[in-house]
Amino acid sequence: MSDQPRRPRTLNDARSEAEAAFKKATAKVAQAPPKQTTLPGVRELVSLRIDQDVLEYFQSGGPGWQERINAALRKAAGR
Repeated sequence: MSDQPRRPRTLNDARSEAEAAFKKATAKVAQAPPKQTTLPGVRELVSLRIDQDVLEYFQSGGPGWQERINAALRKAAGR
């Protein structure tokens, strides 16, 4: 083999080598982050549009109307 002259590198050779190296470096499949478990009793702030009469109904009971809405939604969800 030492008696054969080396073939000069061309742009295509360098490009194909670079593409092969890039494929090796980026071939890993991205894994989804582990799902976080929800803690009981932790509430999340959301924006919710409801009809005015429904809001007035829950607010007419005084303080705690948000908890009453949450309880009604929980009941509707079967929990």
